[in-house]
Amino acid sequence: MLDSLTLVFEKLFLLSSFNLFRNLWPEEEEKSCCTPPTLKRGDLLEVQRTLFIHCGIYLGDNKVAHLMPDIMPILTMDEKKIKKVVTNNRLILGCIYKKATIRVDSVEDFAYGANILVNPMDSKVKMQALSQDEVARRAETLVGDILYSLLWNNCEHFATHCRYGSPFSQQTDKFCETLKTIVRDQRSVLLTILLGTLSIVCFGTAPATTLPAILIPFTLWMAG
Repeated sequence: MLDSLTLVFEKLFLLSSFNLFRNLWPEEEEKSCCTPPTLKRGDLLEVQRTLFIHCGIYLGDNKVAHLMPDIMPILTMDEKKIKKVVTNNRLILGCIYKKATIRVDSVEDFAYGANILVNPMDSKVKMQALSQDEVARRAETLVGDILYSLLWNNCEHFATHCRYGSPFSQQTDKFCETLKTIVRDQRSVLLTILLGTLSIVCFGTAPATTLPAILIPFTLWMAG
């Protein structure tokens, strides 16, 4: 039951990150030029990707370690194809299949045309950052394949584990707070009752329609 709820929440998190007003992205998106700021080994870097904010750790020599969802290792063993910059199509499919790697890319490939923010979390969290070299060393030791979860093991968890010694994700926390607000809003109960009634009218009183129509509003009512 817990696994099922986690799966549902992860898909909601993914869907809530979509920008519905953008055109579908091509496999290779055009990258705009960006001038990265002065970087130090161990810096926590943030960039805006299509779906969410992406985090990584600067290793020096123009290299960044970051946890990236990627479907390509499932599809091929060709290292040249796997090492190519991860496009949004590869990223989304990697999220769905829960496949990721902690990989090392150039700053330009990591930024993917976006502007880079350096250590933006240091002023937002109460934890003290580790030494710059310790942060980078932690990131280097974790390079390799890893299971991925949008809620419990994403790029931000990796970066904060390296930077602060404790994994957390502000994006996940924000999503959970939004979800709690929706659950506590009793209008959600009325909406699910309406949708459940419509599904029964359209598809009949089969268990697949009747049970969700009853259980979902009841669960929201009790949780609220």
